[in-house]
Amino acid sequence: MVEKLMYSLQDIYSFLENVHDPEVPVLSVVDLGIIRDVQILDDASVHIKITPTYSGCPAMGTIAIAIKMELISRGIANVQIKEVLSPAWTTNWMSKAGKQKLKAYGIAPPQYKINDNPENKASVNCPICNASNTKVLSEFGSTSCKSLMQCCECLEAFDYFKCH
Repeated sequence: MVEKLMYSLQDIYSFLENVHDPEVPVLSVVDLGIIRDVQILDDASVHIKITPTYSGCPAMGTIAIAIKMELISRGIANVQIKEVLSPAWTTNWMSKAGKQKLKAYGIAPPQYKINDNPENKASVNCPICNASNTKVLSEFGSTSCKSLMQCCECLEAFDYFKCH
């Protein structure tokens, strides 16, 4: 007799909300949009496809282990994680709630190019005071997916989650 999983797909996604990005712990893997597919198979196994925010992202191994541990703690013994690189991850996959969590955490969420900007650069609002008068200090921040910026109003430095 084949064992049947007692959880639904919705349950699995709910459990994945408890798995957080080790580099940006305010975001779950669902908020981040790296969960590309979840399948519950007839043999009671769960197969999950994840896509890194950057190819070679060092957090992916930690995230895969955290996903397995979360599901094992729920009684799901057979969990398979597969990393997929295509299509490449995009900040469009982040949830709206995730972008709001970033801002509340002090990281400017991804913002896209604005056509009326003469330099064709995104106007990034400061997550602290919401001023749009900001500048890039470094294209590379505390992680590969962030830039270091500074607000010209409150003078605070902050991370900006880069678009791609």
